[in-house]
Amino acid sequence: MSVVIVGGNECMVRRYIALCREYRWKAKVYPKLTASMMNIGSPELVILFTAPMSHKMLHSVLSGTNDSTLIARSHTSSCAALRGILDAHIKRS
Repeated sequence: MSVVIVGGNECMVRRYIALCREYRWKAKVYPKLTASMMNIGSPELVILFTAPMSHKMLHSVLSGTNDSTLIARSHTSSCAALRGILDAHIKRS
């Protein structure tokens, strides 16, 4: 299963990936707007940490996702928030 995390803190990238590995998810993290972010593919879940994210970044991610992709938004970009989103998604599926 794959997850794409957009936004968040640059210093937390390794922690985000490690936490996703605990849940046996493959994660890609984009803390900044990059050209490679336009083609994120078709992950099962996209997590948007909206506090440190610009509107341009938000619109570029949402325009690049499929209709079948689940999108979760969180204002905080902590590991606890990420854990809560992953727990909620596991219970849903």
